[in-house]
Amino acid sequence: MSQSELLQVTDLRVKFTTEDGLLEAVDGVSFTLARGEILAVVGESGSGKSVTAQTLIGLTRGPNTSIAGSVDFDGREITGLADDALRTVRGEHIAMVFQDPMTSLNPVYRIGDQIVEMIRAHRDVSKAQAREQAVELLRAVGIPHPERRVRDYPHEFSGGMRQRVMIAMALALEPELLIADEPTTALDVTVQAQILRLIEQLNTDRGLAVVLITHDLGVVAEVADRVAVMYAGQIVENGTLDEIFYDPQHPYTWGLLGSMTRLDQPRAARLTQISGQPPSLLDPPRGCRFAPRCPHVFDKCVEPPPLEAHNGGTHLDRCWLPLTEKRALR
Repeated sequence: MSQSELLQVTDLRVKFTTEDGLLEAVDGVSFTLARGEILAVVGESGSGKSVTAQTLIGLTRGPNTSIAGSVDFDGREITGLADDALRTVRGEHIAMVFQDPMTSLNPVYRIGDQIVEMIRAHRDVSKAQAREQAVELLRAVGIPHPERRVRDYPHEFSGGMRQRVMIAMALALEPELLIADEPTTALDVTVQAQILRLIEQLNTDRGLAVVLITHDLGVVAEVADRVAVMYAGQIVENGTLDEIFYDPQHPYTWGLLGSMTRLDQPRAARLTQISGQPPSLLDPPRGCRFAPRCPHVFDKCVEPPPLEAHNGGTHLDRCWLPLTEKRALR
């Protein structure tokens, strides 16, 4: 792990024992994240994005869960940490913001009290000092009149403001890494843009590394430095933002890009769509997992393709099609 790397995930595997059988939610996921970098993890619902993110901070642990692989954070292996040790990492070094802030905020406690409680659980400060920090945190994430709003309840905030509160709480202990799991999904377009600008500003001003989980490639284009595309529990493509948008290598990525409106290209007659449905992770395809939905499937696809670079760089994809054929098909 180089000094510039903050997070290195290697061959992460997460399996859940269910009444219907063993579900492989995450199957051999590997990626790195540099300090101050924004990595977007993209894919359809059920692709394993959120399970991957939650596993990084131990939220998928349980009697019916099997976790294998390595998560190295700042030179420290955290997969095997005991719960008490992991709690010192969670919040202080890695923070997470979820899709719906109302499921994370207690509706019967004032916003300020919730931030104060969180700060004092990790820091030896007085209640008055913690409240001052709470006000400054709300000010930092763009909530107007924080001295007054700190006394309000969650229902007195709009959806976008509640998400700002959650980001403020995540920043309270000055973590090095923020995991944002679909932070803009429930918000209207204007508020989405505001939250994305806030995340980008925090990344720039504080050097905060971000793992952004989303199914929206429009969100990715706004803020990401690099993109990992997930499908059926696996990363199928990983590259810089420009590589993913202007030189995509995997048919699934082509489908995702073809289904979104783009202002940098001529208007198409119709947006394309990916046929079929994602496979069940209780019984995934034995070869290429995208093969049942891929319009370019051929004989080799009965074998599972590796995630590798085909052009000598760091742009990785999991597809048997030759590079020349991919560029001809796109």
